[in-house]
Amino acid sequence: MKAIKGSILVLSILIAAQGHVRAQILRDYVSDADRSLEKFKGKKGGGASLSQSEISDGLREALRVGAKNATGKVSAVDGFFGNALIKIPMPPEAVKVEKTLREVGLGNQVDDAILSMNRAAEDASGKALDIFVDAIKDMSIQDALSILQGSNDAATQYLKSKTSAALTKAFRPVIDEALEKVNATKYWNTVFKTYNSLPTTFKKVNPDLPAYVTERALNGVFVYIADEEAKIRMNPAARVNDLLKKVFGK
Repeated sequence: MKAIKGSILVLSILIAAQGHVRAQILRDYVSDADRSLEKFKGKKGGGASLSQSEISDGLREALRVGAKNATGKVSAVDGFFGNALIKIPMPPEAVKVEKTLREVGLGNQVDDAILSMNRAAEDASGKALDIFVDAIKDMSIQDALSILQGSNDAATQYLKSKTSAALTKAFRPVIDEALEKVNATKYWNTVFKTYNSLPTTFKKVNPDLPAYVTERALNGVFVYIADEEAKIRMNPAARVNDLLKKVFGK
């Protein structure tokens, strides 16, 4: 009987010990998981020790810096015209116009029109920064948290999706003014007046010049904003202040 009681006592102790071991293993596992999560969060952009407000401010600053750098580059002389990536050509529906005029020796008129469109985009882009900055101010904290863990152009895509319509509306008058300033409208009208007067012309063509240049100008600016954002995310040297270094530091 004593032997049986002794066996039961030993068994109870063993079961309790196993339970304790299992509990300790579980605690160790949870602790390891927590440490792994913290390490992961830190690797994803240094956001683990930052407040939501700091992350939001950092993303706004990244977009502000990116927008400033981008508009500075594209608004310079040949910012559009000298860059094959964003240079504005004749619109697709005017390809036949360009081909026909060049064939009859009027290539200079076409070249003048193309140059003037790009000069208009360069001129207007320098005035676009304030528009972008106003849009950046509306970014929410939740938007910033999502963007921080996104792709290298997540902030740019957010800005583009949220502001394209408003930017187009605001940008259009600037383009109109710039087109008049560089005589783009004059060259454009000359090109299509000449083309439409040719006896071989079957269909009159005159695309909406301001709408076309506005769309291409905004696309060009966004290309550069995306490039600037990628630099800030990937290149420590591009983080020009302490806030950017803290938010995007690895």
